[in-house]
Parts: sequence; structure tokens; C-alpha cells
Amino acid sequence: MAEGEKKRPINRLKTMYPLRALVDGMYERAVEAGQEGKPVAWCMVNWWGGDAILRAMEVAAVYPEDYGAVCAAFGAAPAYLAQADSDGFPSHMCGYARNCLGYAARMKELGAIPPEAPMGGMPKPTLLLSSGYFCDTRYKWFQALGRYLDAPVWVLEMPHPGVKESRLEGVREHNIKFLVAELREFIAFLEWLLDRKMDWDKLAEIIDDTIEMNRVWYEVNELRKARPCPMHSRDFWSSMPASLYMAADPKVTTGLYRQMYEEVKSMVANHRGAIGEEKYRLAFAELPPWHSLKFFDQLAERGWNFVIESWAYHPPKPIDLSQVSDPLERVANLTYQYFSGYFEDAYNTGDWWGYFAHPYLELVQEYQCDGIVLHPLLTCRTATNHLMVVQDQLMSKLKVPSLVIEGDIVDLNLFDPAEALRKAETFEETMSHYRQVRKEAGMAW
Repeated sequence: MAEGEKKRPINRLKTMYPLRALVDGMYERAVEAGQEGKPVAWCMVNWWGGDAILRAMEVAAVYPEDYGAVCAAFGAAPAYLAQADSDGFPSHMCGYARNCLGYAARMKELGAIPPEAPMGGMPKPTLLLSSGYFCDTRYKWFQALGRYLDAPVWVLEMPHPGVKESRLEGVREHNIKFLVAELREFIAFLEWLLDRKMDWDKLAEIIDDTIEMNRVWYEVNELRKARPCPMHSRDFWSSMPASLYMAADPKVTTGLYRQMYEEVKSMVANHRGAIGEEKYRLAFAELPPWHSLKFFDQLAERGWNFVIESWAYHPPKPIDLSQVSDPLERVANLTYQYFSGYFEDAYNTGDWWGYFAHPYLELVQEYQCDGIVLHPLLTCRTATNHLMVVQDQLMSKLKVPSLVIEGDIVDLNLFDPAEALRKAETFEETMSHYRQVRKEAGMAW
């Protein structure tokens, strides 16, 4: 650190930077592909199956959901949100979708990528890859892009069994078969659209690398259970898109995650934490306010270390796929494990009320959190509707308190950092109180 330079409140991992740079490269490659007349896809997050197929077919992919976070972080989102509002889309609709629709409207108006677009922007797509996973907005969002874009839409579906129903005989096998059929249909569509055949050996290699990438990324986050925690949520959020959106060749990404694993492991061995003094260990649910991440620096100065985040953005618990030879079946198992990895534990504890809430009971115990910050989002029902259940269950079962801070992933006007900081100061007394309550109850932390 240079003389006179103020020490950062969060010790950022050195290995985070090349992982974050992969996202920059993803947009650069897509713009170059568009300029060269090569195929480009705008994709919703699809948990690796569609991503692997696109990469094997040499289609450059960008992700409007990730780009919504990018625009929020760079301050470009307000103009795109205003454009979507003026075109009649409701202000309570998904912030990612509104940002994307506003961006597409601006691109249609100019006939080119908007000059103010962060990271070079998203080029005109050859196709739109939608998915039926979780979110209400998915179908209509990409359909509505037809106002501005002339590109076919393909939807990858995913089964959504409940916890109890998932335990019925044959359900897993049926759902894996369904996912494989969805992926095969998508391949057939791409072969027709692009007039080229799938390289199945290449696809198999990409899928194997994807499985390994997620295994290593999972192990990195396991190291964060240490005291003090060596990796703050800010580094997780910076590193996450490399996996969740397959920002680069998964073999390359795996190598970078391995480097991160070694750095975090070294920090654990040397008892080095992500912040100067870890007074409180916290979880965060769900998506963060991408426009106001410096808020976490202020909390770090108070001794708040965010040690784990929403399970839905983490890699799945590793499973043995050594006996599965079909590459599509392998990646279908990975996707289904992501969705259902906590089902067995939820079923065994009688938590049938929802797969979104139960994982926090496990994570808060395993990472020994003093509290959790719940971030209800006005424009995302999927990431909000279970948070009050999380709050109730953590308090009734684990005596872990929750701090509710309302906001949004994209719309800065819905987040008040000053008010959030005032709430945080008061919440410290609550965390200290329940730390003593757990101690008197003989709990592990």
C-alpha cells in the first residue's frame, strides 16, 4: 500500500480480479462476434446446460440479468429504466428485465449499441435463450423484446417439484429424463438455425469442465467457515458470474478458482480475515444492491464480515456422476442437484414449506452467523417472497436475528444507504443479545 493511501476496510482477494475480468472479456468477445457476423445469444441464467451447448456450438453468449447488475454498478441503469417506464412497462416489474427492455429500445432507436453502454454493451442477438426456472418474468420478458429485436426465442424448461413430492419413487429419474429431452431439442433447434452440427466430443469436454469448475468453486466457499472468515461477500459477488453465467471456457475458469482456493486456504492457515476485526459474522439474502456495494465497506469498518450469501447463487453440493456417461445426462444431474440439493435435509427435518427458505437454517449454523441481512426487492418477488419465513425460522429454531433492509437490485431510488446504516447500528445490540442467548442455551456459537 502506498504511503498515505487509506487502508481498505475489506481485504479483497488478489485472485478475485482475474475472475471478475472474465466477465469483461465475455462482453468484449460478444461485441467482436457481432461485428464479425458470428452468432450471438442473449441468455437468461439456465444453470449450465444451455450455456455448455452454446459454447460447443461457438455461439457468443451474454446475459441481460448480469448486464442489469453491470448497468446498476456503473450508474447507467436509471436511463434504461426510465425508457422502459415510458414504453409502458410497470415500475414494479423485474429490474433486470426493465433495464434490458430499456437498453433494447435505445439500441433500436440508434440502430447500434448505445455509446454509453458499460463494458461495450450487448450486441444485437441472433437468438434469445429463455428459461422457465424460478422467475415469473422470464416468459414475457424475452417475448416483449420482440418490440425491439427480430430474433427467435427458445425456452428451456425445468421441473419444479416440492420437497415432499421430490421424495416420491421415480421423481428424480423422470425429471432428469425431462431435462435431457429439453437439451436435445435445443441442440436440434441450434443445428437448424445455424446450419451446423453439434461437436459431441467438444460438448462432453465442456460439460466435464463445468462440473469440475463448480466442484472447485464449492470448495472455495467451504473454506469460509473458518474464523475469522477469509473471504467477504463482495469477493463472492465479484467471482460468482464466472461460474453462474459461464463467462469463459470453464477449463480456464476452473484454473482461476483453484488459484482462489489456494489463496483462501493460505489465509485460513495464517488466521487472516477479510476485514480488520471480525466482530460479527453475517449472512446475506438474497441479491445485493448492485448500485450501492460500497455500503458493505461501511459495515466492514464496524466489524461486520459477510461470510455467506444466498444459496441460490452458489454452486450445488457435489455429487458423484462417475457412472453417468451421457454428457447431457451429466449436466442435467448438475442442474437438478443445484435445484434440489437441500431437499433431502429439508424433508428429514420436516421443512416442507419451501426449498428457498430451508437452506438458510443449514448455512447460518455451518458458518456460525450472528445475524442475517434480508434484502426484500420491490422488483423481484422470487427473491423476496420467502424472506419472512427465513426470518421466522432462524429466530424460532436458532435464535439468530434478522435485519430487514428494503431495496432493489437495479433501481437506486429504492435503496436508502443512510437509513440502512442507522438500522445496522441498532442491530449490533440485537446480535450481541442473541449471541448471549445462544450461549446460555448451550448452542455451538
